[in-house]
Amino acid sequence: MRSAFPNLRSLSFWHYQIAGWTTLWLADFLLMSLRPMPLRDMITESIEVPLAFTLSLLLRQIYKRVNYRSITILALIGYIAFWSLVFTVLWYASIVILWYFATGPSAISFLNYRIALRWINYFVPIWLGWSSLYFGLKFWRDWEDEKDRARKAVALAQRARLQMLRYQLNPHFLFNALNSVRALIQEDKKHAKDMITELSEFLRYSLIHRDHADVPLREELDAIRHYLSIEKKRFEDKLKVTFHIDPKAEDYPVLSFLIHPLVENAIKYGMKTSPMPLKIHIEAAVREGNLRIAVNNSGS
Repeated sequence: MRSAFPNLRSLSFWHYQIAGWTTLWLADFLLMSLRPMPLRDMITESIEVPLAFTLSLLLRQIYKRVNYRSITILALIGYIAFWSLVFTVLWYASIVILWYFATGPSAISFLNYRIALRWINYFVPIWLGWSSLYFGLKFWRDWEDEKDRARKAVALAQRARLQMLRYQLNPHFLFNALNSVRALIQEDKKHAKDMITELSEFLRYSLIHRDHADVPLREELDAIRHYLSIEKKRFEDKLKVTFHIDPKAEDYPVLSFLIHPLVENAIKYGMKTSPMPLKIHIEAAVREGNLRIAVNNSGS
């Protein structure tokens, strides 16, 4: 199953950075508009969030040097708390300087420890939140990447097994098919010729698609029909085959030689366990947007 948030995963640091600080700036601007204040003070206060935006870029450079995968969670929490406090003080100091240039000596009132503590108490959660989101997104991306690597590893292993099927045809099948051709040459040259044609078409499919991962189901079924035609000439009335293929399913991509081992085993074990004639039924249908393939035999 793919990630539930593919759109969020595709976003870069700058998407989150701009969206987060813009939201904070808009909230701050809304609060300013609810209380009367001089235009100069409104302009000065509206610069506070862009100051924090700039400082957060510096904090990002510090965090980028942290090997967060090799330290404990407690150590990382302590690291975040320390730098959040440092940048809270830096932000507050920047605001004091900003107000000093805007209003002159009256900005000295910001240095009152009660005011300073109140502002710092307000700013610390902002920096803690920014830092937590920064590392949280990194851990989330790492986790998603790890899941992707696991999915790819499983897919590669499955493809490797199927690739082996493409390169190895059952030697017994070839041996029996060639023996049947040899016997038919004396009895029925037309059937022998037809059997050679079916065998060549089946082999051509295996050669053409051996390096192709996916093929339309239609082509896979054509190869199965060539294979079954050969087997029916071998077993004659002992083998009955029926198909029930949904036309919507024929264009679905499937791994080449995905169905062949199922059909081969259905015949191999069906001949040992089924009353004659052995009945093979192959079905393919589209249900709720998914392709369903079933191979059944009258044996066990």
